[in-house]
Amino acid sequence: MWRYRLSRAFTAVQYRGFKTVQSIVQHLPRPWAYALAVFAARFAWWFSPLARPRLEFNLKVACPELANDRNALRRISWLNFRDHAKAYADLMQLPLARVEAMRPWLKVSGWEYLEQARALGRGVLVVSCHMGSYEVAAAIWSATLAPVSFFAEELEPRPLFEWYRDTRARLGISVLTLDHGGIRKVLDALRDQEMVITAIDRDITGTGYLMPFFGKLAPIPLGPAAIALRLGTPLFPVCVYRLPDDTYQVEAAPLIFAESTGNARADQVKATQALLRRIEQFIQQHPEQWHVPHRIWAGSP
Repeated sequence: MWRYRLSRAFTAVQYRGFKTVQSIVQHLPRPWAYALAVFAARFAWWFSPLARPRLEFNLKVACPELANDRNALRRISWLNFRDHAKAYADLMQLPLARVEAMRPWLKVSGWEYLEQARALGRGVLVVSCHMGSYEVAAAIWSATLAPVSFFAEELEPRPLFEWYRDTRARLGISVLTLDHGGIRKVLDALRDQEMVITAIDRDITGTGYLMPFFGKLAPIPLGPAAIALRLGTPLFPVCVYRLPDDTYQVEAAPLIFAESTGNARADQVKATQALLRRIEQFIQQHPEQWHVPHRIWAGSP
């Protein structure tokens, strides 16, 4: 019981610390917010007991050449921490952000695939990985194309999740949680021809299916493929990454269609494997922006 209470107290302190920093950052000019973020990233990069070792383990799996080049690994992991911190700065500034002011920050390639998906009239299931910052793209898409939802985990503590949810809501972005109620809302959103964004490079719920990810078995969510099979919704592989001028590039790949053969599990695995191949390409092109300081594979710290 005392450990539970101590954990609750610690998360409450973390949330209050987050809100204190966020209330300052949201009023700063963007360059100043980034300067503060980079300072925090440098501290975290040097002193994090698990985040950096786990990130570097993941990077070596995704880019095997880094295993024999310590200097390159250190450089990429530092850039990863830096850009991840900048993404948090962007997030902290969202409560006062305006969609019109964010439009110049976004560039898109592969727009024709999005138009192709929307023309089918079955919603759009955007499948990605933990790269860049999707809030900017989602806010602009929600304002100009169709309502957008994130299908994501419920964060702890609860007030932090509520802040994320409410901040995104004012930009027209819904947050649907990874539970049965959230899945029903995802199905409803897609039936209403909305856009839903999710990621499959981490098994948040602990129900993933073991399959090769960069050649090494990892638990991967089959949910997006299962939904696509059920509704006929196209799977739309997308990544978002930061450019040197601190704008964002959305890079889209051709649609993937989940085809039914009568063997639901095999069909889900086949579609998910096709998605993973695209996502692996995204990550290998921009490993410094794949923000995953978490356990993905067995053997990770």
